[in-house]
Amino acid sequence: MILREPAGPEEYPAIVDVWRSAVAATHAFLAAEHFAEIERALPGDYLPNVTLTVADDAGRIVGFSGVAEGRLEMLFVHDDVRGTGVGTVLLNDAVVRLGATEVDVNEQNPQAVGFYPARGFTQTGRSELDGDGRPYPLLTLEFTP
Repeated sequence: MILREPAGPEEYPAIVDVWRSAVAATHAFLAAEHFAEIERALPGDYLPNVTLTVADDAGRIVGFSGVAEGRLEMLFVHDDVRGTGVGTVLLNDAVVRLGATEVDVNEQNPQAVGFYPARGFTQTGRSELDGDGRPYPLLTLEFTP
């Protein structure tokens, strides 16, 4: 597996496929209409506004991260490879290479709530709503080396 920048918007469908797989496996709390809204917004609104890194396993994108202004805005791993270290590799790259020091995670996603503290992040805040005003509480975590 290698980490690389996406070739361009032509790889967005593969990145959205990873997002879809990861969210279907870990975000049972997400209402179907919100899932669809976010999925539609990814290629035009979210992906172009972050520094993307993809995890490429023999030509297949199996995970990705997006960083903007020191914040890890997104980290998703295809459900087929969840638990194999892909997320940790992407997180380490985001912290070391891109300087990410903060992340928001859905409080209702126990995998994420456990993942980040185990890798040096500490909760520093909580919000009742997500970044788009939806009723999904977020926990803010900061990296503490």
